[in-house]
Amino acid sequence: MQMEYVRLGSSGLKVSRIAMGCMSFGDNSRSLHSWSLNEDDAQQFFRQAVELGITFWDTANVYSAGTSEEFVGRAIKQFSRREDIVLSTKVSGQMHNGPGGSGLSRKAILEQLDASLARLGTDYVDVYYIHRFDDEVPVEETMETLHDVIRAGKVRYIGASSMYAWQFAKLQRAADQHGWTRFVAMQDQYNLLKREEEREMLPLCADLGVGCTPYSPLAKGRLTRPWGTQTSRSTSDVVAKSFDLDVDQPVVEAVQRVAEQRGVPMAHVALAWVLSKPVVSAPLVGATKPHHLADAVAALDVRLTEDEVAAMEAPYAPQAPYWW
Repeated sequence: MQMEYVRLGSSGLKVSRIAMGCMSFGDNSRSLHSWSLNEDDAQQFFRQAVELGITFWDTANVYSAGTSEEFVGRAIKQFSRREDIVLSTKVSGQMHNGPGGSGLSRKAILEQLDASLARLGTDYVDVYYIHRFDDEVPVEETMETLHDVIRAGKVRYIGASSMYAWQFAKLQRAADQHGWTRFVAMQDQYNLLKREEEREMLPLCADLGVGCTPYSPLAKGRLTRPWGTQTSRSTSDVVAKSFDLDVDQPVVEAVQRVAEQRGVPMAHVALAWVLSKPVVSAPLVGATKPHHLADAVAALDVRLTEDEVAAMEAPYAPQAPYWW
């Protein structure tokens, strides 16, 4: 297994082909997810990521109420060097009830970026994502503020996450009109069970040269095991339960057939499908078990045939956009 490195979209930033999603790490007493790993348990994954060459680490201010950022910041110092890690975090979700506690106003972005930098123990982030669209704030206010934090040296590149294509286009248009910095990355949900982004967002990103860094490429684990198999997360996580749709069963079974024919884990096949899409720069893979990151890197060696791709895509049933 050997890591690959690519440019993030049409930007000059080089990232590992696999990104490590860090929502799995944080104080679970302050998390929405009971399966979040505490700092001692999370350390093995940071170490393993460095050993595997996974140098693109993604977190967010809202993950476990900021403790994910704290864990990530300390792990960079312990297992790597700041200059060797492409670090991303996000802004928009609620951190407190005050006017700067959530959203994409100038006040919120400036306040929350400084708070994230303090928790991460760094003076800059490489990619700063807006976590959701804020329809209460003018897009010009948001984009000018993001441009300003780049000019201030606190952010290197900007990205967006989980919104309608028209909203993303509106933000990019505002940047173009005023000469502000444009987004270089889109972090949306994309996997064999959730493919609605293919209709508008992914073609838009391809046209704009925006690199996609999709989350949940394995559909919350549903694409890594035979249909009906349950785990502690699948039975306790409200978000993961949204993947228990009858229309998804034929897709999961198709992935299983391809994996069995190849003699590889289902995770290799499902992730290889995401990696096969030209607009995808680096899918985000979360880890709570030792084999998760190794499986992700192994997927880089899987080259699916056109027939295999067609067999797994054919059973898909259209669904409403789903951004969690």
